[in-house]
Amino acid sequence: MKNTVKRYRLLAEKTQSDLASAIGVSRQTIHAIEAGKYVPSTELALKLAKEFSTKVESLFELED
Repeated sequence: MKNTVKRYRLLAEKTQSDLASAIGVSRQTIHAIEAGKYVPSTELALKLAKEFSTKVESLFELED
């Protein structure tokens, strides 16, 4: 699964720690999501989308 979480985070001028605190996870979780090593739960994906005022589909995309 591809994601654009890092791009959105950088555009929002947030650190991984800032984002993690805002949605209630560890910085390591944010790092793993951005690196494509962890696929977030639906709840976490929705929290990320809400934090960036966007849709989940803008953050995550299934790979062919």
